[in-house]
Amino acid sequence: MAWFRSHAPAPAGDSVLAAQQAGGRAVRHRTPRRWSLLGGLVGVIGALIAFAPASWLARALATATDQHLLIVDTRGSVWNGSGVLVLTGGAGSRDAAALPGRLHWRMGLKGRGLQLAARQDCCINGDLLLGIQPGLGRMAVSVDNQADWLARLPADLLAGLGTPWNTLQLGGSLRLSARELRLESVQGRWRQFGELQLELLNMSSRLSTLAPLGSYRLSLTGDSANPGVSTLQLSTLEGALQLSGVGTLNAGGKSRFTGEAGAAPGREEALNNLLNIIGRRQGARSVLTIG
Repeated sequence: MAWFRSHAPAPAGDSVLAAQQAGGRAVRHRTPRRWSLLGGLVGVIGALIAFAPASWLARALATATDQHLLIVDTRGSVWNGSGVLVLTGGAGSRDAAALPGRLHWRMGLKGRGLQLAARQDCCINGDLLLGIQPGLGRMAVSVDNQADWLARLPADLLAGLGTPWNTLQLGGSLRLSARELRLESVQGRWRQFGELQLELLNMSSRLSTLAPLGSYRLSLTGDSANPGVSTLQLSTLEGALQLSGVGTLNAGGKSRFTGEAGAAPGREEALNNLLNIIGRRQGARSVLTIG
């Protein structure tokens, strides 16, 4: 009987209680482990964000500009870094031109988004302030500066973009400005609000002995009536070479432009060869067509 009692099965109620106690201990053991794993994952993600290398920002800029604007020789992090800004003819192109000196930037939180402040002693007017608002499937970038102009660059940098700029070999300077400029991307399609202006000042070209040729303004304005379409307008501010034209740039990056070039009275002979090269001659004018 003693042997029977010592080996008799426990009552059903006792078995259930023992199983619950064992399960409770297992849950208590698993719960701290799960919290530890979650805490470790959060820590890794936080470290990646805090110490994200500057090359990540360079890669994003290259993708957004279809390889036409690059940052090379990057140092530091996404939040505080530097690099050399380069204009290129795009993927596979051998044409490239670097801005003198280094571009320095810092980025931090502002409101519900981020603000990037970029400085380059040679070319940027103070700090270039860009507001960045990321979202699910969308991105918005705004120019927050209130200055009259954003940057001033040597015109020979345009040769880095390839044809036809490497043939024209322009001299002079470029002045960039913006008015309430905001770019929004929804599922990879960009839309512009406000205006971006590029002034080409005191232009010259190796294709002409006449210098300077003149000064010009190229404006890119968001079309409120046609979302995803921006309007291009080229006009002459002053000079012997007279340029004008209109066109569009759509959300897919495709552009259309029709313009014409001519000579101011008394300058026809001096500009004849240049007019033959930059467009299709129609009498005294030269017609330029893109797209």
